[in-house]
Amino acid sequence: MKYYSLNNKQHKVSFENAVIQGLAPDSGLYFPENITALPSSFFDKIEGLSNEEIAFKAIEQFITPEIPETDLKQIIKETLSFDLPVAAIENNVFSLELFHGPTMAFKDVGARFMSGCLNYFNHNQQKKSTVLVATSGDTGGAVANGFLGSENIDVVILYPMGKVSDFQERQLTTLGHNIKTIAINGSFDDCQAIVKKAFTDIDLKHKNLTSANSINIARWLPQMFYFLFAYKELKKYKKPLIVSCPSGNFGNICAGVLAKRLGLPVSHFVASTNANNTVPRFLKNGIYEPSATIATISNAMDVSDPSNFIRIRELYNNDLKAFSNDFTAYSFTDEETKKVLTEVYKIKNYLMDPHGAVAYLGLKKELEKHPGSMGVFLETAHPVKFLEIINETLNSDIEFPEITNPLSEKEKIMKICNNYEDVKHFLLK
Repeated sequence: MKYYSLNNKQHKVSFENAVIQGLAPDSGLYFPENITALPSSFFDKIEGLSNEEIAFKAIEQFITPEIPETDLKQIIKETLSFDLPVAAIENNVFSLELFHGPTMAFKDVGARFMSGCLNYFNHNQQKKSTVLVATSGDTGGAVANGFLGSENIDVVILYPMGKVSDFQERQLTTLGHNIKTIAINGSFDDCQAIVKKAFTDIDLKHKNLTSANSINIARWLPQMFYFLFAYKELKKYKKPLIVSCPSGNFGNICAGVLAKRLGLPVSHFVASTNANNTVPRFLKNGIYEPSATIATISNAMDVSDPSNFIRIRELYNNDLKAFSNDFTAYSFTDEETKKVLTEVYKIKNYLMDPHGAVAYLGLKKELEKHPGSMGVFLETAHPVKFLEIINETLNSDIEFPEITNPLSEKEKIMKICNNYEDVKHFLLK
């Protein structure tokens, strides 16, 4: 399989090079040259397959033979070492819980899969890489955990200072070893811009930079597993399925659209956003116009210029009409988020995090248009990661899972940078 740059389709590389480079030299995201739908028999019998078997069948065409079948299956096995259960919330509404991994966020799957791929390539070539990643909250923790202790890989994480929760910050800044953290005076979009600029800086070429954001093909592709697993669990209800994703950088929902291209029977996708509503506005007026990033209580979605949206447009050949048939986007305020978080907890006895609450709102709104359908929303992080917001909203305390306790005892260690030159100096040192 070859991967081309979305800025220049004539530039094509192997899967290995796409993973190691992260971005193309022209700053374009990589995209698979071919997407072959899976046979209908795969979906007819999906409930009889294990999650590992489903994942391998879905991703095999994009990776083998560069990573041989045996090694790829081992990477998948190590990636999917925790549950991703579907919980019934109310009639025709389900939650896909993606927070049962080591850092309690959906990004554990992509980060662990990418770590497995990069370790495979580096081990064979005995070379050292630097993973440079921007995070709006959860990506950094998942990447840090996934790469912690990797012999030939250093990790440098950029996050917007003061715009992640205390728990998220501790996941980024307390690990040490090969994990380094930089707090940026700015927004997530500023962090992401610095990462992209570093990839094109010739002075940093010897650092073998790669990204672990969902712009990296090895982070993006495995996210389609979630949607296949959800369908496996919900197929028995025999109703059209609507999927709602809390959407910031749009990697997750983009992977869902890719899964549909493979044949997954999803009738409609909902991109549920917070006040950063670039995509909902685009679907209304056809103009893609990012505005200043707004800080919200669902901070992992505080993204005004989502990198992966260009991949979604590529999947639909930039046909806005075809795109709109499969895809809706809604924007919700913090007040709406807090209200529904409280209502679902008190009435349905189900505790959501702010991002899951936004996705729930989007799903309910879309289900009003399709009364014969059922829906699943992605609950992407454990509520404990947003303890301050949850306690303030519900006026009550929630218990910490045991695995979070050690974080409160560790010292936060980070470098504070104001601009690209500060970050570049840090990387060169």
